[in-house]
Amino acid sequence: MSRKQSQVLDIDPMTELRFKGPFTDVVTSQLKLKNPSHQRVCFKVKTTAPKRYCVRPNSGFVDPGATVSVSVMLQPMDADAADKGKHKFMVQSMFAIKVGDDVEKLWAEASPGDLMDSKLRCVFEDPDSEAAIVREEAPEVKSEVKQGFEGPADSSSNQAELQSIMEECKRLQSANAKLKQINEEYKSKLAPDRSGNSETLAQQKRQFTLFIIIAFVMGVLLGYILL
Repeated sequence: MSRKQSQVLDIDPMTELRFKGPFTDVVTSQLKLKNPSHQRVCFKVKTTAPKRYCVRPNSGFVDPGATVSVSVMLQPMDADAADKGKHKFMVQSMFAIKVGDDVEKLWAEASPGDLMDSKLRCVFEDPDSEAAIVREEAPEVKSEVKQGFEGPADSSSNQAELQSIMEECKRLQSANAKLKQINEEYKSKLAPDRSGNSETLAQQKRQFTLFIIIAFVMGVLLGYILL
């Protein structure tokens, strides 16, 4: 009985093909075959689920030092398909000693001892589980950023606004005190002699009324700011 040779091709990936969902459309995984030897090598890609996959190219030659890229296309399927855990691939190869490009003839005439093979399993990645992890972590990160950057800005703004209000209150209090002083002076002038010039008295009354109104307005503004 002939003993099989070790795989001559460098296969990437070596042990598994990964397919990332959603699986409602065709999902493609790339398989690279590199020939590090000085001889031409022919290859063939097989699968345990031929109805589920389309492989291009599924056979051919790899020249010395060259690399061939194989596209493995998974056909649309249910994410919970019962048989997906059984999907496997095998890469068979052999040296193309005989001259010619008839791959089928070379495989038909090959003996078991000429064959080299490597097996790969299929791994299916569900994007929904990854998205759920991102959604759970994102709010915490956002909260930390908000606390780290917005806090000091709010505090500085509040302090500046409070300082401005306090200065405005002092200014209004000073103005109100002056108005009270003027009001008292006019009261003292109006009180003594009411038999004087009636025109002068009327003018003084109008000025007094005006100052009363101004004092009232300033008082309202002061109360509004303090509240």
